[in-house]
Amino acid sequence: MRLDIAYDGTDFAGWARQRDQRTVAGVLEEALSLVLRTRTELTCAGRTDAGVHAAGQVAHADVPADAVPDDLPRLVRRFARLLPVDVRITNITVAPPGFDARFSALRRHYQYRITTAPYGADPVRARDTLAWPRSLDTERIARAAQHLVGLHDFAAFCRHREGATTVREIQRLEWEQRGDLHIAYVSADAFCWSMVRSLVGALLAVGEGRRDPDWIAGLVTQRERSSAVTVAPAHGLSLRAVDYPPNDQLQARSEATRRVREPVQLGDLQPPSSE
Repeated sequence: MRLDIAYDGTDFAGWARQRDQRTVAGVLEEALSLVLRTRTELTCAGRTDAGVHAAGQVAHADVPADAVPDDLPRLVRRFARLLPVDVRITNITVAPPGFDARFSALRRHYQYRITTAPYGADPVRARDTLAWPRSLDTERIARAAQHLVGLHDFAAFCRHREGATTVREIQRLEWEQRGDLHIAYVSADAFCWSMVRSLVGALLAVGEGRRDPDWIAGLVTQRERSSAVTVAPAHGLSLRAVDYPPNDQLQARSEATRRVREPVQLGDLQPPSSE
């Protein structure tokens, strides 16, 4: 099954199931196992950290065919009654052959919301909008963001994980201002741990004048986590959507994604042929 999911991450300890912690996967898997009467485990498109929200999370679950009812819209309504108010299953479908919520994905789209209003965040958006006490220069941010778009080693922005590559392709990084509201739009083929929040934290330093836009270019050349990069708070971040190829390309995409990208030297980076 493919499940489309939305949640307010404020009161969750992230997506992944953890012992003695309330997590998105834990709550959903418990409800799915109860309703489908079979143990159900979810694989998601992108594991979100504690406090991070989602409007367009995607997950899949492998379950026996006879456990899935014919009326899937009715199943969605049943979960609406069963689940707590801060997490929703917005759609359920039978996944096409070869579909993998994580490895078949082409790209993930995130937003980060910030307000520079003198009174802070609007109360109805305070749980998903960071209140920033200083003004931000969007032109400086735009110049800095240009250094980040494309295929790079983002080691300076990622928490180290043994054996994991930090090579990623950022396909969109735009900063929009609507009065006091600032929204960062970040899209990539994949993200490593805390990467989006680190990118936003670095751009905030540029936007308020503490760092020069060219400082960002120097960070992209580093091959380890930079202590100069501050990770922006979790609650401003939201996973908005996940893109997938046509059904007949799902299996090929999954196989291509599973190939770990090897460490590369600056100047040797080329977009992967599958992108």
